[in-house]
Amino acid sequence: MKKFIETLKNIWKIEDLRQRLLITLLFVAIYRFGSFVVLPGINPAMLSQLQSQTAGGLMSLLDMFSGGAFSNASIFALGIMPYISASIVMQLLAVAVPYVQKMQREGESGRKKISMYTRWLTVAILLFQAPGYLMNLKMQAGAALAPGISWSVFMVPAVIILSAGSMFILWLGERITDKGIGNGISLIIMIGIIARLPQAFIQELTSRFTAISGGGLVMFLVEIIILYAVVCASIVLVQGVRKVPVQYAKRVVGNQQVGGARQYIPLKLFAANVMPIIFAQALMFIPLTLVQYSAPENASWFVRTMLDHHSWTYNIIFALLIIAFTYFYTAITLNPTQMAEDMKRNNGFIPGVKPGKETAEYIDTVMSRITLPGSLFIAFIAVMPALASLLNVQDAFSQFFGGTSLLILVGVVLDTLAQIESHLLMRHYDGLLSSGRIHGRGMAAY
Repeated sequence: MKKFIETLKNIWKIEDLRQRLLITLLFVAIYRFGSFVVLPGINPAMLSQLQSQTAGGLMSLLDMFSGGAFSNASIFALGIMPYISASIVMQLLAVAVPYVQKMQREGESGRKKISMYTRWLTVAILLFQAPGYLMNLKMQAGAALAPGISWSVFMVPAVIILSAGSMFILWLGERITDKGIGNGISLIIMIGIIARLPQAFIQELTSRFTAISGGGLVMFLVEIIILYAVVCASIVLVQGVRKVPVQYAKRVVGNQQVGGARQYIPLKLFAANVMPIIFAQALMFIPLTLVQYSAPENASWFVRTMLDHHSWTYNIIFALLIIAFTYFYTAITLNPTQMAEDMKRNNGFIPGVKPGKETAEYIDTVMSRITLPGSLFIAFIAVMPALASLLNVQDAFSQFFGGTSLLILVGVVLDTLAQIESHLLMRHYDGLLSSGRIHGRGMAAY
């Protein structure tokens, strides 16, 4: 406890870090406040049917990612997921379209162009999703609209407000990244998830004591132990590193001899961090978006199955998408050929491996071997909520037994703590942990 209090004092002493933390808290507070600002013309007291719809199934996940704004008919109801979807499309285009590949190689100017196209694509997705959300709102809570206002008149300004709300969340996330701590968009997603945790915890505790077959305190303690074990396993995976030794040859620079030392390339077991889970979850929301334009009972068997996040079909596809996105995202964030060229340029080599092409192939082989078990474990963690539901765990609480929620929480918290620790160490203060550095990896910018 003394160590923790001393660390808080050190954080407060660093002016830049203090300002960044306060700015982050301010922007997060603005986001949470906006989640409760209801669309103009909607009576929040008459949204009980919409809130019942989002209490379970895939709708509950969508509501969780928006921090409850979806069920509140808030101006932030669509959340940040349209931007995530647009980012997925742009990153896929970067693999298949030469023009986008060229922009990626143009450095900062290319990144600005890609960012601009991603924003325009986000607006296009919003103009498609916003009417779908409003049509669902009309079916679930049509009486919530104020008397004297027709839905046909209400639709146009509501679409504009919902689209502007999502773009404002994107702006908040970017400001947190620039002036605050951590990746802003990831933090916003994490805050939306955490907002549901206290309510889910109380519901699960109550159900264990009130239900006939609830199991009481013993069963609840077993759940907490399992949850703790899953969290620890996720932390180990996110921080796991495979070190590849690199020997640097001696050379003379001026009148001084340099090189000769052995260093290590840290290859993370899960280099893609939580991005594959976020991307896979965004794709799994597509059937939900399509069914909003019609009644669920009229949808095909496959779509209805995909709307049930406890079904085998949903979880198998979800797991396969996570594995695929893990390999995909690792491939675009780590370039073995570039690493081999940089090593060769600096007179470095991996012992027993020839510089150049063979070094690139060796690094690629190592990454493939460590990515496979990492992706399989993450996929297993992602489908654990469905397994937890078999033990009669409440739907809201089961999302924290693994799945997207837990993995995002672990990844974002570790990344944010790693940034705070780097500020402390730069000012010669002790880090957050006495046992060593937090091995966080900055979340990739969307």
